[in-house]
Amino acid sequence: MNRDDLKAAAERVYQRMVEVPSTEWGMNLDSWDWVPGVGVISILAYAEHTQKQEVIEFLRLWTVRNHHLSEQVKVINSFAPYAIFPDLYRHTGDQWYLETAKKIGDWLLEEAPRTREGAFEHTVTEKASFPEQVWADTLFMAVLFLARLARLTSESKYAEEAAFQLLVHLRLLQDPQTGVLFHGWNCADGDHMSAARWTRANAWVVLACPWIVQEIESLVDISSEIPERYRKLAAGLREYQGEDGLWPTVLDEPEFYRETSGSAGIAAGWLAGIRSGWLDHSYLLSAQKALKGILPFIASDGTLNGVSGGTPVMPSIAAYQTIPCYPTLYGQGLALILLSMAMSDS
Repeated sequence: MNRDDLKAAAERVYQRMVEVPSTEWGMNLDSWDWVPGVGVISILAYAEHTQKQEVIEFLRLWTVRNHHLSEQVKVINSFAPYAIFPDLYRHTGDQWYLETAKKIGDWLLEEAPRTREGAFEHTVTEKASFPEQVWADTLFMAVLFLARLARLTSESKYAEEAAFQLLVHLRLLQDPQTGVLFHGWNCADGDHMSAARWTRANAWVVLACPWIVQEIESLVDISSEIPERYRKLAAGLREYQGEDGLWPTVLDEPEFYRETSGSAGIAAGWLAGIRSGWLDHSYLLSAQKALKGILPFIASDGTLNGVSGGTPVMPSIAAYQTIPCYPTLYGQGLALILLSMAMSDS
């Protein structure tokens, strides 16, 4: 696919996110949670790759319109939108972005609930609690923000925490046999609960890992264990890639339905890994194979189909197959990140 085609596809996906007002949970951009958070993170990535100043202005206006919602609750999943604050501060010079980001960063360091291993306990805006549980999602939803704050402020305390969280999550979640990640870890019971190797969990990490390190590597020594574990993860994911370029919603359950958001995130993560120098260029062909498989799922109006709904750690592997598919901002967003990166590389 040539650059013009990728550009057109990315524009359709982006417009579907910003032009269709929605009160539906999956596509409601005017809220403050991980769903719109992934949406605005991806829109920022799109702006960086296209150099469209009007997209940055859209994000600025989005924060003006929605920042009052951020004050309602402090949980891991509500921190995802803050990942755009460092860049908005650089673009606008508005001290509010910097001061707000530092307050949230300090809360993460000083008050966020942790497991006995020191990992951030995964907390959500819904009326549910998961005590002593570590989820792969946390790296993208909160640690990415912390890493970007570290780079903005040059404060090592944020960088050190981001590096620690990255490593402890990899240690707790990585399957030593296959290299891929389990969805979650229960510190109290010392197990991976249903032990599902959920595809989108792996996508969050394979993409967030090089992004996080890129932000903090000038501020803190990066353990060699991180890129070593990352390469094992990337190689393990390639083993499960289908002939159509996609992955089922649970990696090692090939009869489960194909899931596009996780597939897009994995491919984007490989591209990020190549850029970081951690992966060789053979992964480019694998990422292109995934992109080719995802494109037919993008409708003419820019909707990405085949996206599984919000998924906690399910009680059984079979339960992941019952999660319905519908359009979501995080599905749109992961596809937009992949298209933006592929467009830059073409």
